[in-house]
Amino acid sequence: MAKKESAGILMYRLRNSTIEVFLVHPGGPFWAKKDLGAWSIPKGEFEEGEDRFSAAKREFQEETGCLPEGNFIALTPRKQPGGKVVHAWAVRSDCDAKAIVSNTFSMEWPPRSGKRQEFPEVDRAEWFTMEVAKEKILKGQVGFLEELSRIVETDLATENKEPNAN
Repeated sequence: MAKKESAGILMYRLRNSTIEVFLVHPGGPFWAKKDLGAWSIPKGEFEEGEDRFSAAKREFQEETGCLPEGNFIALTPRKQPGGKVVHAWAVRSDCDAKAIVSNTFSMEWPPRSGKRQEFPEVDRAEWFTMEVAKEKILKGQVGFLEELSRIVETDLATENKEPNAN
């Protein structure tokens, strides 16, 4: 059986020349008391033949209720523990983390109770500096943050170069 793949968006903004990234915390009872190493970029699985970038935008909107706009940058796909490959795009945009609205999923809870409950796929979102984000994000996604840092720092250096004096 083929490993599933996911697609997501790593949204970022600049605040006083500091990069901040938008991460989401998974909903449901398993994740309720987990924090460090539990956060993620908004992402989800896509079907065979489905356009990855379209799936990334769909998943972001389903999990947050907002859809970032801007110039999307394809990041290097990352293999997660367990073998799943995550495809991601970075975009400089903004979203009110406190106003997110997530889709839900249903599961039996408590276990073996025969009762089904609905839980939000994402229970909260926050903006984090890179330093904090590297502690909060799932370890398999840290590479996305590192790659984004390199890209943004290169772009800022290019923007801040003085023109040649001729």
